[in-house]
Amino acid sequence: MTKLEQIERSIAALSPKELEAFTKWFEAFRADMWDMQIEADAKAGRLDKLAEQALAEFRAGRTRPL
Repeated sequence: MTKLEQIERSIAALSPKELEAFTKWFEAFRADMWDMQIEADAKAGRLDKLAEQALAEFRAGRTRPL
């Protein structure tokens, strides 16, 4: 049995209350992972081109308020 299969079985065996707690934890975990990836991408300059394009659109008046 793979590690993933073990995890799947463990999750399937959770009570509804435990599953709710796990879901909240996992959502927070994924959000933290996303934040770390964005931070790493920003530090590495991978977002610079997108930021430049967005600023150019804004300066050219091709944006609208959210």
